[in-house]
Amino acid sequence: MTLKTTPLHAAHRRANARLVDFAGWEMPLNYGSQLEEHKRVRTAAGVFDVSHMRVVDIQGDAARDFLRHLLANDVAKLQESGRALYSCMLNADGGVLDDLIVYQRGALGYRVVVNAATAEADIAHLQTVAGGRAVRIEPRPELALLAVQGPEAVAKVLPLLPDDLQTAGELRAFRAVWNAEWMVARTGYTGEDGFEIMLPGEQAPALWAALLDAGVQPIGLGARDTLRLEAGMNLYGTDMDATTTPLVSNLGWTVAWEPAERDFIGRAALERQRAEGVPEKLVGLVLEGRGVLRGGVHIDTDAGPGRVTSGSFSPTLGVSIALARIPAAATGAGCTADLRGKAWPVRIVKPPFVRHGQSQLE
Repeated sequence: MTLKTTPLHAAHRRANARLVDFAGWEMPLNYGSQLEEHKRVRTAAGVFDVSHMRVVDIQGDAARDFLRHLLANDVAKLQESGRALYSCMLNADGGVLDDLIVYQRGALGYRVVVNAATAEADIAHLQTVAGGRAVRIEPRPELALLAVQGPEAVAKVLPLLPDDLQTAGELRAFRAVWNAEWMVARTGYTGEDGFEIMLPGEQAPALWAALLDAGVQPIGLGARDTLRLEAGMNLYGTDMDATTTPLVSNLGWTVAWEPAERDFIGRAALERQRAEGVPEKLVGLVLEGRGVLRGGVHIDTDAGPGRVTSGSFSPTLGVSIALARIPAAATGAGCTADLRGKAWPVRIVKPPFVRHGQSQLE
């Protein structure tokens, strides 16, 4: 199978990136030291090529009502142009088909950014749900997406933005500005400040080169994963999927229950689960000792077994951390992880583990 590539593929090769297959795309895992890349984002600024993710514009007279039915969160909250929200897109059983960000763009309608691994299925689902509604679903594969993250990100990026997008520096989180070609959003997947920039693919190499010239380091998918784990952010397909609901994935906060008459896909299933009692919960774990928690590791709790969904060594904290799905009744007393047949104590914590480079552990 021929892997797909982004407009920055040649730049990754020039930077001696270690390229791997990620959801059918040849993407940089790292450019040398994954540990140093992680630390660079926590202390300065790094740039990620995330152009494998798919931008989809949704327009038409029925776009708002369509999205209110499609998503568990409610786009009616986006009462001002330029605002954004995070939501899950569910199936009828309440399982998570994907998680995404949706932006309200005034007269231009809405823009959503979906995950690479689910993009084709997501677009097909959008088109099916749209049915005969007055809605236009327009995938934008010609757009590249760069994420610049870290405490120095804003200062590094602003001089490189077009004059009509300089107001990006004044944006609060989950806000965006745009012109005819670019869109700049104060969003990210690292727990640090920064921007996600959507722009025509043919313009991406020049912006990438300018960022590197400004001292922003290229960062691969390996560090992106440890950064998002420290930030307590779920990874689709790992921490939640079509068989798990937001309520068992620490994403209940993304479900807009009011108004009660809003009939979003999966609502009835979520209401049943909530009424019957949510059986499991997704929690943070910290390993009390040496070793590394990995996905699939068995967890024993005082209320029964669980398992790690995402785990790694935390470069910022110097310990192993994880997200794990365990029985909802578990208190944390005597909680252990099975590492090579030995029970190691683990401490249950509430994510995030790290915010803006600082430990959130008590």
